[in-house]
Amino acid sequence: MSRIAVIGSGFAGLSAACYLAKEGFDVTVLEKNESPGGRARQFQADGFTFDMGPSWYWMPDVFENFFAHFGKKPSDYYTLQRLDPSYRIIYSADEILDIPAGIGALCELFDDLEPGSSKHLRQFLQEGKFKYDIGMHDLVHKPGLSMRELLDPGLVKNALQLHVFQSIASYIRKFFREKKLVQLLEFPVLFLGATPDKTPALYSLMNYADMALGTWYPQGGMYKIIEGMVSLAESLQVKFEYNSAVEQLTLNTTKAKGLTVNGTFRPFDYIVAGADYHHVEQKLLPASHRRYNESYWQKRVMAPSSLIFYLGIRKKLKGLLHHTLFFDQDFEQHAHEIYENPQWPSAPQFYVSCPSQTDATVAPEGYENIFILIPVAPGLEDTETMREKYFDMVLSRLEYLTGQSIREYIVYKRSYAHQNFIDDYNAFRGNAYGLANTLWQTANLKPSILNKKVSNLFYTGQLTVPGPGVPPSIISGEVVARELIKRHHQFVN
Repeated sequence: MSRIAVIGSGFAGLSAACYLAKEGFDVTVLEKNESPGGRARQFQADGFTFDMGPSWYWMPDVFENFFAHFGKKPSDYYTLQRLDPSYRIIYSADEILDIPAGIGALCELFDDLEPGSSKHLRQFLQEGKFKYDIGMHDLVHKPGLSMRELLDPGLVKNALQLHVFQSIASYIRKFFREKKLVQLLEFPVLFLGATPDKTPALYSLMNYADMALGTWYPQGGMYKIIEGMVSLAESLQVKFEYNSAVEQLTLNTTKAKGLTVNGTFRPFDYIVAGADYHHVEQKLLPASHRRYNESYWQKRVMAPSSLIFYLGIRKKLKGLLHHTLFFDQDFEQHAHEIYENPQWPSAPQFYVSCPSQTDATVAPEGYENIFILIPVAPGLEDTETMREKYFDMVLSRLEYLTGQSIREYIVYKRSYAHQNFIDDYNAFRGNAYGLANTLWQTANLKPSILNKKVSNLFYTGQLTVPGPGVPPSIISGEVVARELIKRHHQFVN
């Protein structure tokens, strides 16, 4: 039985481990941290339970398809609740917009803001569904190894309808004029790694995911998905080793013979790197066996990093839903300071997750659990002084915009930013979301899942195909597992 090491236990690593174990491989997941999940880890403190990273459950069909491959359902591991309203947008202390679940209610909202726009919304979402069906059921499952993949007759036939060469900014404005609606529809692409005018309109598929498929929450937190995937993996005989940092790959001329883990050499027949691609290639491999050099990596366009604050509040808060977006500042200026002229933002927009609005288990009774996230450029100097500056800034705005005192009720506080992403995940330039989804970093133009100089080394996760986000990462694990299985059968046969 061939032995496979999976480096990292994030969504991509767990997905790959499950697919490979089902095929009969002997799979060991090596995780440098003390618990599984990667960026989707969880921690507990003072009676609060905090999801550390992903907080949006979108594209439920991807989770259903994953578990169905193993004869399971998400409900075997966690209970989902659809959020309604899906989320709230605060434009000012007097302007609040709740985004309802369901197309009918959305149409009413759009017509209220821009009379007659509901018919445009239906067309916009119909085109988004077309892109979603092709993008999430076809494009994202391609391994990105040959341009011939993109010459698939179905893709060629429908290429113009995917709007790959049109920006989502111009595409949205073909349908809508009202500024609030434009901001609402541009919001999902904020974390893709480019301004809306440089993001392909293909990604209106995310608007379809948001508005048609809905925003959900697994009771107990996003970490319940990780626990479910680990439970599934263990039922498939996957072994997990925590506090196990991989220090180098040991090679012969064309193959990795194994890994050095915590100072000890471990032999493996295949290696799947679900850890940070740049770190694995530039730190664990000798220069002679790297597919890309450091110059290549420095030219990659990265999605944002994040400055996050985890807060425990000794009272119930008003004005917040489970998800609340604060659009009271200039979106274009903030985007410019992330993507065009990287710097700490002058007046950032921010996002607050308050899961205790939905889930009584994540905070003591009468308390709130909140997670404040500010998207920021990767590669910035991260200091405690800078973190405190932005904490004071956003907390003052949060208090003003919701009309309540919060600061004096904080009983728990923890911050997390660039240096933490580097320390915990070896994240390239302290990124939080991976590689930007620009046109020139799409599909085959992303770093490859294969290392042509090391035949048994494969890559998965947010720096390779199909890209960043929880559903794409789960699919990435499937893609790399399928490619490894195919090549293994070709070799043994």
